[in-house]
Amino acid sequence: MASHHSHTVTRIDVSTGIAYDDFVNAFEKAAPAFNPVSLELIAETGGSWDDVRAAMAGSAPNDLVRYARINGTSLFSIAGHTTRSMEYLTGNHVIAETMYRHDPKALLYAPLRMLIYSDGNGNAVFSMHRPSDEFGSLGIPEVTKVGEDLDRLVVNLLRVCGVDASQDFARHSE
Repeated sequence: MASHHSHTVTRIDVSTGIAYDDFVNAFEKAAPAFNPVSLELIAETGGSWDDVRAAMAGSAPNDLVRYARINGTSLFSIAGHTTRSMEYLTGNHVIAETMYRHDPKALLYAPLRMLIYSDGNGNAVFSMHRPSDEFGSLGIPEVTKVGEDLDRLVVNLLRVCGVDASQDFARHSE
């Protein structure tokens, strides 16, 4: 038996004013690639969740890492498209666990899906759904709170990349 739940999310599109390559490089430096080797070693040696927390803290200078990167430029240039794009799955499994413990459906939205693409002037545009909307759709106050914390982490990540997106992520009467 299936159940159906509708919810609304806000997509945020931030025109950075920064050249595409420069912004992608800044983003990838601010959210480094996840290295699963440390997590595998913790698991193999019988480590604890505290060890996982420490490993994540050491590898995520801005609290987020990149789990995957999909180069849309390469994929779609073959079809003749010239818009440059890079899609990312970005997150923090320690943070995700604080939601997963309440409802495994939180993994529908974690890691966060982010897109950087080039506008007509060659500058980067950053797009994603507001995390608090996605996680809030589960209707669990503790999970919604983590989603709101993720909103702030994304704002900070963009600040590190040279963009003030605090107003873009702020909740207004919608």
